[in-house]
Order: sequence, then C-alpha cells, then structure tokens
Amino acid sequence: MIRNILGSLVALAGAASAVLSPFRDWYAGRAGQDYRVRDLFGGITATESGVLVSILLPFLFAALLVIAGVVVRSRIVVAFAGVVVLGFTILWMVRQGQAAGSLVVGGDGAGLQVGVANAAAGGVLMLIGALLMTGRGRDRGRGRRARSAPEPYAAPAPDQVDTWPPTQEPGMSVQTTPWPEPEVDPYVGPDPQDGRTRSYPSYPSHPEVPSAESDPRDPVHPPHRPPPPPRQG
Repeated sequence: MIRNILGSLVALAGAASAVLSPFRDWYAGRAGQDYRVRDLFGGITATESGVLVSILLPFLFAALLVIAGVVVRSRIVVAFAGVVVLGFTILWMVRQGQAAGSLVVGGDGAGLQVGVANAAAGGVLMLIGALLMTGRGRDRGRGRRARSAPEPYAAPAPDQVDTWPPTQEPGMSVQTTPWPEPEVDPYVGPDPQDGRTRSYPSYPSHPEVPSAESDPRDPVHPPHRPPPPPRQG
C-alpha cells in the first residue's frame, strides 16, 4: 500500500513535469510548444505551431495515461506513459540535431535548454514511479492465494483413517484414529469378589464372624478371621 502511494506520487510529479516542459524553452530560445508533432517525423522547420498540435499533445496523452494507471494501480500503463515521454523527447533531439547540424548545451541559451531537461526528467520519474508501485495484479493474486490456501494436511482416504493426522516426526503417528480414544477406568485395587485377586485364603463363614460381603470395613484388606473351632469327636 505504501509503495503504491509513493510510486503514484512520483509518477504524477513526472507527468506534471512533462506537461509543463513544452511551455519552457527547448533550444535556442524556442519553446517546446512551437514545435509541431508532424515535424518530429518529417523534419523540424521554422513554422510556428499551435498549442494543441505541438509536442504538448503526446505529453498530455502520457499524463492522462499516468492518471489512469494510478487509479487502476497498473504499473504497465504508468511505465508506458514514461516510455512515450522519453521516446518523443529523444525523437525531438534527433530531429533537432539533424536540423542544426549538432546538439550543444550552451549557457547563453544557444543550445539545449531547461524544457528538454524537464521533459526527460518527467519520463524518468514516470518509470521510477512504475517501479515503485506494487501493482493491483500482485495484490489480487496474493489475496486469491490466501483465500484458496489448502489445508496443511489433506483429508485421508476412507481406507487410511489410521494415518490421520500425519506427524512431522519419524515413526508412528501419535493419533491412530480420527475418533477420541476411550477413557480407561482408574484402578481401584483388586476385586474382592474375584478369587484370583484375593490376598488372603478363603475360610468357611462362621456365624459369629461377618463375611467379607457384609463387612463395612475395607473390602480389599479385611482383618484376619479367627481360626475355625476344632471338630467334636
């Protein structure tokens, strides 16, 4: 976003410089608006030109392209406008060199003057602005990729549910089933009703001694029963 704003400002400054350049002196005290567009293709003459048919015309077209490119955030359109300004400026220099025999930069106003520098600087600023802009297509592509980003792991096939989800570490998967594992009952000690887990021998019940089932104390570790009475012979 910041790059788009900065690039747009630079490109607009270049467009303003290019549009103002025909109103400045270009060569030997002659303003840019005095050069006809047709003279750039057929040879420069001394004929004066109107403003709308002068070299200002392609520069206005380039400025409109810059405005349109900034609105739609198109780097290509802005860069093309810069190429148009630089192209017509270079073409004028070629034709002026052919007409004058050579191009000179004179401090006394006999050679290239500030108008040419403004036009060239405007075209360069347009190209720099296009380079600074990120463009709309890249932002749209990023948003589309962000919305359509695939999940980290694809859903497993029905016959491969034991491999979901895959782990980043080698070895077996931490979770081997998509369903939660059943909870295991906490260990409460051996079952007093199961003879295999009892830690004391079983004696026949005595009428005066309560059995393990009716003993309100700890059923796992009950007190020792007294030995049975001797048999009467």
